[in-house]
Amino acid sequence: MDKIRHVAIIMDGNGRWAKRQNKMRTQGHYQGSENVRNIAIAANDDGIEVLTLFAFSTENWKRPEEEVNYLMKLPAVFFQKFLKELMEKNIRIQMIGQMEGIPKETAKLFQKAIEDTKNNTGMILCFAMNYGSQREILLAAKAFAQDVQSGKQTLDIDEKDFEQYLMTKDYPPIDFLIRTSGEYRISNFLLWQIAYSELIFVDETWPEFTPEEFNRCLDDFKQRDRRFGGLKK
Repeated sequence: MDKIRHVAIIMDGNGRWAKRQNKMRTQGHYQGSENVRNIAIAANDDGIEVLTLFAFSTENWKRPEEEVNYLMKLPAVFFQKFLKELMEKNIRIQMIGQMEGIPKETAKLFQKAIEDTKNNTGMILCFAMNYGSQREILLAAKAFAQDVQSGKQTLDIDEKDFEQYLMTKDYPPIDFLIRTSGEYRISNFLLWQIAYSELIFVDETWPEFTPEEFNRCLDDFKQRDRRFGGLKK
């Protein structure tokens, strides 16, 4: 089995965790943000090159305003509490999604964290914020069409060429996608990028998903036979 370079996680179940604890949904989101630190450190220790976390989707704006406002304030809490430790671990913060759709203060915090960690050479911790895969592909198609119109590009491209228009163009292919909380769907996350990724769905909600469970998922991945549509010799 080749080295695991890029892991993506759909962090699901914060609200259900809170409900079982007789707590507000916001408390579940807070606990989930705390767990980002735990899994990021574990992934970094495991030698993962990129960890991409689905933090806020383009569809999440449909949630109640109070919940959305709270979610947009969480990055401030997270970076204030953990950025120093992530810096010490040589972890680099990045983001995919549409920054212009995020509240200005939240966008500033992300931009500062990205700037502060840009020279780090360890794992990339990539937050998918205001991100939707269908929109990403649509934006990529528009950018490609504009390049064709301007003469910068021709229609004679393949999949690898088109990937240069995606938000993940600088990252290695996604080896492994994990979804927590027992749901069996992709929810508009990295649809192009996971065409031949291995998938695993675990019952634990995101706040319950421990580094030990994360490593068990990686062990599961290592047992799989990846053929990418072909046959192993």
